[in-house]
Amino acid sequence: MSTQTIQPGASPVADPQSFHALGVRVDAVQIPDAIARLEAWIREPIGTRYVAVTGMHGVTESLSDSHFRDVLLAADLVVPDGMPLVWLGRWHGFPLQRRVYGPELMDTFCQQTGSRYRHFFYGGAEGVPENLADLFHRKYGLQIAGTYSPPFRPLTAGEEKDVAAMVNNSGADVLWVGLSTPKQERWMYAHRSSFRVPVMLGVGAAFDLNLGKLKQAPRWMRENGLEWLFRLLMEPRRLWKRYLVFGPKFVWNVGLELTGIKRFS
Repeated sequence: MSTQTIQPGASPVADPQSFHALGVRVDAVQIPDAIARLEAWIREPIGTRYVAVTGMHGVTESLSDSHFRDVLLAADLVVPDGMPLVWLGRWHGFPLQRRVYGPELMDTFCQQTGSRYRHFFYGGAEGVPENLADLFHRKYGLQIAGTYSPPFRPLTAGEEKDVAAMVNNSGADVLWVGLSTPKQERWMYAHRSSFRVPVMLGVGAAFDLNLGKLKQAPRWMRENGLEWLFRLLMEPRRLWKRYLVFGPKFVWNVGLELTGIKRFS
């Protein structure tokens, strides 16, 4: 795997190796690898590619939702945003050191590439994408192609068409999607043929976290698989099911898979 950022004119990046978690392909990459892949796609665009930043929740969600499983399987890159997936990758023989944490991937990419690309921010509450775009422009010199905060309801066909035109006319190289799992992955999958932007990334709560609107878990908790506990304590009513239902379900099914008792196609 490549561990260096691709510069314009550099040779193509090799396809990453991968492992499977409950039937979902997870690419065995780290943040430098993911950034190299993104830059290669921007340099040589072929349609619109999308990245699923996925952890235990997304993989487990796919067990009971066949359409969402198709969405993950169709992603051009599925990165392990969660220590359970990092541990599983290590069990499969990959030297993964850390998770590909969505907010960190976003911040690092913007910091390293600076004004090289044009960015569009889609998602978040009213004012959030604009504030994030302004922050990154001031910090890293980002070129801002556009921002959009969608309403908390399904868009009409006319609104969807307007959004596609807005993104395409912006000349964006990267479209950051800050919705939530599985909504953001479904959205990217449904719109991948409507956009001309080279790369879309679903980064969940990264908009609010990078703005400081949501408090992040201490680094030692994030690096040792304990972020779930911090987030559960912060937002118990919203996240109890994700961690207290999906968590044990993930562990149980991975155990069945690793011991050969059950196979997930």
